[in-house]
Amino acid sequence: MRGVIFDLDGTLADTSGDLIAAANACFRDLGLGDVLDPATDAGTALKGGRAMLRLGFSRTGTHGEDEVDRQYMPLINHYDRAINNHTFLYPGAIEAVRDLRGAGYKVAICTNKPEALALKLLTSLGVLDDFGAVLGADSLPVRKPDPEHLHETSRRAGADPARVLLVGDTDTDRNTARNAGVPSVLVTFGPGGGDMAALNPEGLIGSFEELPAEVTRLIG
Repeated sequence: MRGVIFDLDGTLADTSGDLIAAANACFRDLGLGDVLDPATDAGTALKGGRAMLRLGFSRTGTHGEDEVDRQYMPLINHYDRAINNHTFLYPGAIEAVRDLRGAGYKVAICTNKPEALALKLLTSLGVLDDFGAVLGADSLPVRKPDPEHLHETSRRAGADPARVLLVGDTDTDRNTARNAGVPSVLVTFGPGGGDMAALNPEGLIGSFEELPAEVTRLIG
């Protein structure tokens, strides 16, 4: 059984606004104010909480890696309390997911977001039931780019791990697919879109309207 596995942040949805808001809440708690800008720092936001904290502290010239570690859980807690104030699904994303399911593909999410947060966000967006499986950073002892994260997501969705492709938006997604021996399709419309071609994925899409043709081309 063939499958299409999606990354979440920056691929299916732009979550950067809420992630940056959570990081800025941490900075405000430390008396630093709103250090990050949602308009210019979205790319960093989609690299995760620690990346945002490091960027903020580099700008303020305060705190080091120990404070990054201390602020990580407060950031997660801020995000958990306000997970869907600014987040939006990319145009055509869920339509593409539903079309793929209708065509017989298994569809799932493999994300490095903590599983509980991924499930909460997908529920809030009203699309959780569109996916056959959702695995997060803490679902297994390993996570992307370890290929087992992708393999197990495929298995839980009912797909053959050798007959899937991964749709993503970062070098982590590209490397995960390469490590798993399957193709990747990277989106060019997210915050990191300008860098995607340099990663040499098997496919690139500028909108979700282009995804079905790439899926057919790459896994039949």
